[in-house]
Amino acid sequence: MKRKRIEALPYRPCVGVMLIDRRGLVFVAKRIDTVTEAWQMPQGGIDKGEAPDAAALRELQEETGVRSVAPLGESRDWYRYDLPDHLIPKVWGGRYRGQEQKWFAHRFLGAESEIDIEQPKPEFEEWRWVEIERLPELIVPFKRQVYADLVSEFRHLAVPHEG
Repeated sequence: MKRKRIEALPYRPCVGVMLIDRRGLVFVAKRIDTVTEAWQMPQGGIDKGEAPDAAALRELQEETGVRSVAPLGESRDWYRYDLPDHLIPKVWGGRYRGQEQKWFAHRFLGAESEIDIEQPKPEFEEWRWVEIERLPELIVPFKRQVYADLVSEFRHLAVPHEG
């Protein structure tokens, strides 16, 4: 795909969720559709007419089964990333150059047995809790700056919490 054509493509509206447990650790899951180690936090598109906060809760539930959460924060801005040129024709039918994401932080209040990545349309093959500072090293390179920015913005939320 030619550079001019790529630059004319819009960004896909999307949301993401930083799920933080009582210990202050962050949920990440390994994508099922890649051959490389590709970990990420739950994220996905916003449906037409859907509010970003509602989309975030829907995506979290669809990808992980998690419903027991309390809101902690919302990103100040929308974050953007560009897909590598070779992926653009293969992802979202070639309609987008990348994603523009609004991020939400939520405290996980449930038991770990609530987490179920074996969904009807599974996106992940395994999951774990990690320290927030590790997020950028786990993500694919083209999303790394977004995750570094999220660590800076949400770091103060990823602390142990009683209750």
